[in-house]
Amino acid sequence: MLIPNPNVYSESIFSDVDTSVLFVSEFVSLSLDLVEDSIIQNSLDDAKTISKITTEIFPLHLQNLRASNSEISDEIHILLLDLHNGIGILDNKVLLNDIQTIQNLIEQYSYQNPDYGKSIALMLTVVDEQYQIAITDENQSLHNLSVILVDRSHVLFSNTNYNNRLTLEIDSFFVELKEKIENKDDFLSVGTLINAINRDFVSHESVVYDKQKLYDAIRNLYSKMLAALDAGDYSKAENLAIEAYLENFEYLEPDIEKVDSELLYTLEIDMREELRDMIRNNQDANRIRIFVEESILPDLESAESKVQTLGTDGLVNVVLEKELKAMGDATNDQKSTVRNEIDFIRSTLQEMLIQYENNDYHSAYTSARTAYLDSYEFVEIPLRAIDPDFTLEVEFQFAQLRNLIKEHADYDQVQDVAIAIKRNLDESERLVSGTGTLAPTIAFSSSFAVIFREGLESVLILGAILTYLEASRNNRFKKHVYIGVIAAVVATAVTWVIASFIIDISGANRELIEAIAALSATAMLFYVSFWVLNKIEHKKWMEFVKAKVWQATTTGSVMVFVMLSFFTVYREGFETVLFYQAMSSFAKYMEVYVGLGFIAGLGVLLLLYYLVRKLGRKLPLRALFGLTMGVGAYMSITFLGNAVRELQILDIVPYTSLLGVVPRLDINLATMTGIYPTLETILAQIILLGIYLVASLYVLVVKPRKEKQLLSMRKSHGSENVA
Repeated sequence: MLIPNPNVYSESIFSDVDTSVLFVSEFVSLSLDLVEDSIIQNSLDDAKTISKITTEIFPLHLQNLRASNSEISDEIHILLLDLHNGIGILDNKVLLNDIQTIQNLIEQYSYQNPDYGKSIALMLTVVDEQYQIAITDENQSLHNLSVILVDRSHVLFSNTNYNNRLTLEIDSFFVELKEKIENKDDFLSVGTLINAINRDFVSHESVVYDKQKLYDAIRNLYSKMLAALDAGDYSKAENLAIEAYLENFEYLEPDIEKVDSELLYTLEIDMREELRDMIRNNQDANRIRIFVEESILPDLESAESKVQTLGTDGLVNVVLEKELKAMGDATNDQKSTVRNEIDFIRSTLQEMLIQYENNDYHSAYTSARTAYLDSYEFVEIPLRAIDPDFTLEVEFQFAQLRNLIKEHADYDQVQDVAIAIKRNLDESERLVSGTGTLAPTIAFSSSFAVIFREGLESVLILGAILTYLEASRNNRFKKHVYIGVIAAVVATAVTWVIASFIIDISGANRELIEAIAALSATAMLFYVSFWVLNKIEHKKWMEFVKAKVWQATTTGSVMVFVMLSFFTVYREGFETVLFYQAMSSFAKYMEVYVGLGFIAGLGVLLLLYYLVRKLGRKLPLRALFGLTMGVGAYMSITFLGNAVRELQILDIVPYTSLLGVVPRLDINLATMTGIYPTLETILAQIILLGIYLVASLYVLVVKPRKEKQLLSMRKSHGSENVA
């Protein structure tokens, strides 16, 4: 057994931090040695492989590392990401210099009471994972990493104080493990041996945590914090709040998570974010006291009671499933924080591009660093639990951006990476926020409205054509009408496939093509809305249909009927493809609702067709066309807002923030309405809305009055002639 330290409380506060620092220092230093050797030998693929593992493992211990030394930890974190992205791009001498810088920073870490057994166990866990890949993929660089990690683990074992029996057992295990790895034995036997070693390490703790003292320490610190607030010393109060959370509550989290994970999340948000925000904003001391005494402390007491009820043995037997969370599985506070941080990052990136274009490289680099370190890392907290791979992808994009700025790369290169990051900011928000309920409802309604609007005209024209043919005893032409309809449906499907293929292969220009599609959809909706508006009267509509049918029957050619029905349906089908392609780029993760809306719209259209053809009922065309005109106007305004924002992301259109003036909607709700807090998007939508209102007023009010006056004048003139 390890010899326990008599100062249990002080060590219980620092041991996890020191253990993380020891493990990370050793692991990063060893892995960078391999990266350095690979770069010197110009084996850049091997260097990239090892550096990727380092960038993945370091953030997992970042919280404890920051507790030890936040400045060094943040600097190393950024340098590791930059190093990984720089391999194969930057000059090897620059990379080697960066490695030396990181190694120097690592040496500045200090630790007093690490648990060497746990640190070794962490290192051997890495060996277990990477050795399996090394054997499976025949990867020599990962095999080399496994060898040096085991060697170093054996050296670190000399710092432990186990009894003689256990020391001899573990030492013999190490000898056998090194032999197996050097001989490249199967990974199952190596994994079995590593599990045996780790079981010995983890099941024998160097200290016994006194959890009661940690709970008491938090209460005592909050008491001092409230006293500091009463004295008006908000700075001291914030430091005490930080100490209560980082240096005490962090060590209670594992037990609380086992008994009530929801309660843990509530306490984390309240202690880490809400309380500190209240103090930072210098809110009234009594209000803060109420929050602490009526929210935090009762929840803390509840957590303590649940942990005590389960007991030590019960906690040991609880195994948490570390499964990824579902999209949107975050607290409301986390979602709000993510939205705020993303807004800040977006504005900072815009500022960075201006600075870079003006050759102010130092300021641009500072802005890029601030966007990541001061903001995106807060987005990562809930995001990493949902999609760690995507989180790492965005981290690398930020690193790539900083590397390009350091190299003074062409503006276009920096701009392209910034655009990619801005695109992924939306994706980050979607993953954390989820789709909600209102946005899917709008997606369903919009989809229904589009297919209904486009299909209504076809249903009415086809119904009128067939009715006219039956009434005029020209039934021989009906089958040719159906042939034209089938051909149009097939052509529409082909158009959809071609449009999807063009967008899929567009690559870097995808966003531009989506913006063009949205603008095209806006223009088309604008046109068809006023085309419908001009035929909103039932009489005008029937005159239009009769003219088309009469023209077809007088020719007597069957191809006329085929082409008439074909173009009647295909014109609407082409517009439908355009509208749905534009909608699909904005309704991400809501495709099911779009599909359901499409099906529901088709169902209603079939019902209308039945009413017209089978029952001979007259439809309220004025109301239906008025409705479709309104739908078209709404959709075109939505598409326009999204199109302008796409062009803003591409830096084709300026970006003027109206945060605080215009409501900041959830990303999904924003894409389904086109409403974004920028001057350019709002102004474009207001102008288009104004055109609709003026034109509607003219067509529905002014023009009918003029026609009525003209008709009245003609009647009056006719009466005078008779007289």
